[in-house]
Amino acid sequence: VQLQASGGGLVQAGGSLRLSCAASGRTITNAAVGWFRQAPGKDREFVGVINWSGSMTSYGDSVKGRFAISRDNGKNTVYLQMNSLKSEDTAVYYCAAAPSIWSREYNAWGPGTLVTVSS
Repeated sequence: VQLQASGGGLVQAGGSLRLSCAASGRTITNAAVGWFRQAPGKDREFVGVINWSGSMTSYGDSVKGRFAISRDNGKNTVYLQMNSLKSEDTAVYYCAAAPSIWSREYNAWGPGTLVTVSS
C-alpha cells in the first residue's frame, strides 16, 4: 500500500501551495507521516514529520517557519502547507509513513507530486 501525494503544481515565488497525502486501503491514523522532497540532481531531503495525533511536528531547517504539517485523521489525510515559496523549493514531494515521529524507518512510499516555483 502506498501513500499518494497530490496538489503539486506551478507557483510563483512568494506564493503558497498545499499538498495532500492520502492512503487507500490502509489507515494512517496510527502512524507518523513524513514529507520529503527531491530536487533534480540532488539527494532526497527531509521536509518534516507529524505524529499520529497531530500534536507534534518537526521540520527540516530549510523550511522551518514557512511550511506546516497538519492532519485530519477523520479523512485519513495529512497536509503540507507551504508558504513563502522559493525557487529552491522546486522538487518532487513525497510522503511516507513511520511507526513514530522519532523513527527513521519510513514505508509506504508512493509516487510524489511535482512542485515548481518560478522566480
